Amino acid sequence: MDSKTWIEIVANFIVVAGLISYGFTLFAEYHSTGRWAKNVTRLLAGIGLLALAVALLLTPRNAMVILQVAQTNASRVFLVISSGLLLAAIAAYGIINYSKPARLWHERRIGKELRRELPKIP
Repeated sequence: MDSKTWIEIVANFIVVAGLISYGFTLFAEYHSTGRWAKNVTRLLAGIGLLALAVALLLTPRNAMVILQVAQTNASRVFLVISSGLLLAAIAAYGIINYSKPARLWHERRIGKELRRELPKIP
């Protein structure tokens, strides 16, 4: 394949990746905010962008490239990256959950020490 074809393929995959990431961003905002009307519009926009990304991904040229990539060991690389990111997310969740009680205990201790230093007024 010539360089023009490769540029088209890479640009197409970048657009698809951008659509997917923005679609998931809209899904995340849908779940994180409490406003119902805005949530529904973000949900529908996220579904629409993901459908557009799938439609762009399922072209004959992209299917050919996906088939070529599937015949290499790229899937193992993506599996290692995915597993590493999942383990990092689990570790971050544990660190956040277990550091919060320690921080709260520390804040209570500081509060007690500050109250002890105040003069007792009857």
